[in-house]
Amino acid sequence: MTREEQIRSLMQENIVLAVGCTEPVAVALAVAKAKEVLQEQVESVELQLSKNIIKNAMGVGIPGTGMIGLPIAVSLGVVCGESCKELQVLESAKDNLEQAKQWMNSHSITIKSKDTSEKLYIECCCCGKSSSSRVIIAKNHLNFVHIQKDDEVIFHKETAKGQTQEKETATADIAASLSLKEVYDYANNTPIDFLEWIDDMAKVNTAISQEGQKGHYGLQIGRCLLEENDPNNRKKVIGAACAASDARMDGATLPVYSNSGSGNQGIACSVPVIEYAKSLNKSKEETIRALTLSNLVSIYIKSKIGRLSALCGLVNASIGAGTALVYLKGGSFTQICYAVRNMINTITGMVCDGAKPSCALKMSAGLNSAFDAALLALNNIVVNQTDGIAQEDIDRSIDCLGKIGRYGMDKMDELVLDIMLEKGCK
Repeated sequence: MTREEQIRSLMQENIVLAVGCTEPVAVALAVAKAKEVLQEQVESVELQLSKNIIKNAMGVGIPGTGMIGLPIAVSLGVVCGESCKELQVLESAKDNLEQAKQWMNSHSITIKSKDTSEKLYIECCCCGKSSSSRVIIAKNHLNFVHIQKDDEVIFHKETAKGQTQEKETATADIAASLSLKEVYDYANNTPIDFLEWIDDMAKVNTAISQEGQKGHYGLQIGRCLLEENDPNNRKKVIGAACAASDARMDGATLPVYSNSGSGNQGIACSVPVIEYAKSLNKSKEETIRALTLSNLVSIYIKSKIGRLSALCGLVNASIGAGTALVYLKGGSFTQICYAVRNMINTITGMVCDGAKPSCALKMSAGLNSAFDAALLALNNIVVNQTDGIAQEDIDRSIDCLGKIGRYGMDKMDELVLDIMLEKGCK
């Protein structure tokens, strides 16, 4: 496989279709798989979940239901889930909602926190009248590591202790070996027909943005920004992205192309890039190259942070978008590096407090920072290497961001979840 093919595989592995927030969807996927393995009516479901999964599933809308949280996602997994649909496992939720509600109200669903070092861990046990099944997803939303019926282990894959979350993927070493310069060169110089597949992302994610603009989803941040009588192009671009997040976080049934396991990251890497390119009358090729840059920068940075983290995923996604803003304005690679460094010294530390409608506010904050960082970069202004965590070398700066996200915020993660669970129990 050539290096170009390796990088495309990395992108295609991390840019996938999903219906609904990926954490409760991954739980529903595990339930669907366990139900299929059981091969009889499910009488009860018990889940053991990592704290990050619980945090990201507590307050987010489940597509087509008008409801939030895990119980309805679990019930839908039982009633209509098909594991072959992967992160689109809930696409028929609306048609099966009443049956799922009935199952939820008449059967036992137990949800427990799993004491595990894994950030992403989903263990599902389904019990019928005569058999039981057990399925485990770990490290990656689609990564089944254990499948069992009664005492028979059907499938098992060892995961090395301390192994990073991305090490379970076939392209992990590719992500680890990237540099920002290689990312830029790939987006800028690869033959365009090799990159055109990403145009599907533009179509799908634009559709949910349009849905968010016409509906009353979530906090309606996108709609409010777009309805302001303000010629500021920045607000139009950010408003379109926030509208997509409004719709997704509030349970719209349209699919989204996600980035690094997150629909919001996929939106932030695509919708503002598409809208900004339109405003500048850029060609299809220029737009595709900017989308490639934005998404690959986000994947590269996220590989340093980890799949799930106390650091909000809109940090890496907004940095990706910021590089595309500079690119679309004709900026140089040096100016793209300036934008990344400016961003790292601005939004590092934005905390993830779970998936929920107000994620759209964080998207607005991240993308506003992207515009500020790009503006300075295009004027050859960059934070000094003596400032904060910035380094002279851009890849070392990204490494520093990754260390903060992967190692530095573990106690923050626990504290945030404790606060959320305490609130939920009142």
